[in-house]
Amino acid sequence: MTPRGQPNETTGNGVAIQRQMKFWLAALVVFILILWLLSEILLPFIAGLAIAYLLTPLTDRLERMGLHRLAAALLIITVVVLAFVVVILLIAPILAGQLTSFIANIPGYVTKLQTLLSDQSMPWVQKLLGAGFSPDKSISELATQGVGWLTTFLKSLWSGGRALVSLFSLIVVTPVVAFYLIYDWHHMIATVDGWVPVNQRKTVRQLAREIDAAIAGFVRGQSAVCLILGSFYAVALTLSGLNFGLLIGLISGLITFIPYVGSMTGLILAIGVAVAQFWPEYSSILLVLGIFLVGQFLEGNVLAPKLVGESVGLHPVWLIFALLAFGYLFGFVGLLVAVPLAATIGVLARFALRRYLESSLYTGEPSN
Repeated sequence: MTPRGQPNETTGNGVAIQRQMKFWLAALVVFILILWLLSEILLPFIAGLAIAYLLTPLTDRLERMGLHRLAAALLIITVVVLAFVVVILLIAPILAGQLTSFIANIPGYVTKLQTLLSDQSMPWVQKLLGAGFSPDKSISELATQGVGWLTTFLKSLWSGGRALVSLFSLIVVTPVVAFYLIYDWHHMIATVDGWVPVNQRKTVRQLAREIDAAIAGFVRGQSAVCLILGSFYAVALTLSGLNFGLLIGLISGLITFIPYVGSMTGLILAIGVAVAQFWPEYSSILLVLGIFLVGQFLEGNVLAPKLVGESVGLHPVWLIFALLAFGYLFGFVGLLVAVPLAATIGVLARFALRRYLESSLYTGEPSN
């Protein structure tokens, strides 16, 4: 029994927790407001933060090998910048030429596909697609809708970064930000950890470890998967003789970042171009299909289990929603922060659900 006139210890702890929650919620609101006000200049800093997060483990490894952290961070950023410049100088002109040519050839591809689908010598196509399918209308509408969606999406990405002083600022500021963040990463983490209320520090650290595992497991692993698949598709499709094979392969690998949707989009794009280019040579079309089947087998049975893991805590539907929602709302910056925020929200939601299942609200038992 607590003596009359003296505060109950449990009640006091509850009041303290409520005050802490109110304080951190208010701090979160202020932080989000500041981000919203400064959203038009955040792209170089968000990109630098993403690069630093990806490359900090490599810096730690070099530091453990005896290299000073400042030198390790400078070496890594220099290599990344040089690699980026080399890729831009060697591949960008080729990709730009293929993209321009591909866009110019889209009407011809659409016309050829319409002709093939309306061919009376292939009635099985109409049976497969349905009696109400009109190729003259349906493919044109599909192409129009696709171009319209792509235009809208690109405009949303541009709107998210239109207030940048110039592309030069992005190229210069991002490596500088990444360098300083890599160098000070552990100091920043320790500083933030010191801000956490002492009584809640153990719980917050556990949540932070879960969030880091989810983000690292997916972002670092899936980035490696995209790079490997993009290289495989680009080389294989080019060797198969497919027009714009390099462009289609790299796009297919890049959008593999979006589970299922990315791989299906790449497959449909490649098969559409293959049919328009090779018909009626079934062997070439089947070769393109086989390349994607091999790629999907490698992704599902070798790359994803080894590099991404099976317990990153990001359901594909939730990830797709986060990418589309944040990309639509905040442009390219939204795409960069979508996965970390989705992972964070997922971890916090699971933590809240565990607490709910342990609480008297669920069990019906009186709380102590």
